Amino acid sequence: MDKTAGRLRADATPTAPALVLRPWSPADAAELVELYRDEAMRRWTSAGVNDEVGAAQWIQDQQQGWETGHHFGFAVVESQPGGAEGQLAGHVVLKDVTLRASSAEVGYWTAARARGRGVAPRALQALTNWAFTVFSRDGLTRLELVHQVDNTASCRVAQKSRYELSTLLPAAPPAYPLAGHVHVRSRDL
Repeated sequence: MDKTAGRLRADATPTAPALVLRPWSPADAAELVELYRDEAMRRWTSAGVNDEVGAAQWIQDQQQGWETGHHFGFAVVESQPGGAEGQLAGHVVLKDVTLRASSAEVGYWTAARARGRGVAPRALQALTNWAFTVFSRDGLTRLELVHQVDNTASCRVAQKSRYELSTLLPAAPPAYPLAGHVHVRSRDL
């Protein structure tokens, strides 16, 4: 699989459609602004998406990550009948990827309308499989997922995705006002 592979898939469940994971596009800007109006999303993410200019910059940052090969952000989109794309359902990212490094970090968020339907665990599993397949030749054997201790939904997603709680990080105000969890997933050998 190519590091710049454009699309990943996560299977449908009995209650939710299949997911397509693809690089972000400038055409996603207006919908991204709408998603960021959600208070929960604003609480748990650090992105400054307040308008289409901010969304365009955020998307450009995602595209630049692909170009540099150190940050791979995927828009998570629900698949419609016939393979057409539906609405944005979330975001997953592989970040801090460096040549011959044994570890990298993953992250995600889910749109309010898509929460509670298994979007984050399915998308994270697809990203995890891709990362270990594509970057194992470069030495990647460990993925870390970090979240604040009071983000219980992220803890559940990590556990469902076989990311084991490894470490408790101390708070580091002002950027990280609360302690955090580090969950780890190791590549199956």
